[in-house]
Amino acid sequence: MVARLGCWLNGEPCQYIAVGDRGLSYGDGIFETIKVVNQQPSLWHLHKARLVQGLARLKITCDLVDIERCVFEACQQQSTALGVVKLTVTRGGGGRGYNPVGSGPASILVELYPYPDYPLANWSTGIRLFPCTTYLAHQPLLAGLKHLNRLEQVLARQEWQSAEYGEGLVMDSTGHVIEATMSNIFLVSDNRLITPDLSLCGVEGTCRTFIIEQAKKRGGTVEVLNVTLAMLFTATEVFVCNSVLGIWPVRAFQAPSWSEEKHWPVGQMTQYWQQTLIEVLG
Repeated sequence: MVARLGCWLNGEPCQYIAVGDRGLSYGDGIFETIKVVNQQPSLWHLHKARLVQGLARLKITCDLVDIERCVFEACQQQSTALGVVKLTVTRGGGGRGYNPVGSGPASILVELYPYPDYPLANWSTGIRLFPCTTYLAHQPLLAGLKHLNRLEQVLARQEWQSAEYGEGLVMDSTGHVIEATMSNIFLVSDNRLITPDLSLCGVEGTCRTFIIEQAKKRGGTVEVLNVTLAMLFTATEVFVCNSVLGIWPVRAFQAPSWSEEKHWPVGQMTQYWQQTLIEVLG
């Protein structure tokens, strides 16, 4: 269990949230997990854009100025070079029942955590992926958002406890590769950079968005496709990413349908994006 360094509700120190809050009752809200670098929220413009999109899609009204103030004030409390801020915005209090009419005002919950002590080898030599059997359901109204209903990810992450696996691969009910439990996935094939289509399920991570935008700025492209296990098997490089851990190469994976474990090198494309992320974000 990671020790929390601080917690604020609507800008005021807190330890508890109201039992009637719809975020607790129904998962009625959005969250962002943000890397803090030298007391600044890394990739904040992308976190903010996804947050605004999520609040609009859920029809939750909340002042963005108040949200930014709460986030930046929490970042200023970070005493080391790196940390993590978790921002949660819920619809707020409401009575029993799904109908949100009359609920609110929105709750802005900000938590400050130390930066995770990930093994250095995850970044340098790569990780093994666990083949999760928990499938993601299709729901285009929620696809891409980092909403509070994360039970699919909880079930998938419970599937393994061994330290030999750094992440778990998650597919949808049609057998397409979607993401890992806490990160997005990229494939390199014939020098093409490919990432799964998330229009039906999955989370559009800010690091994923950063890579797509940077590739376009640098004259390249990232192909967003329906990714199959066969495409994964024939890829020359594979890596996972999120805004906190950065980029981890994938060195090994074995699907139940494969006769042997597949291995990948830490290739040039993976190293290029690792270095790009360091140069831009620190």
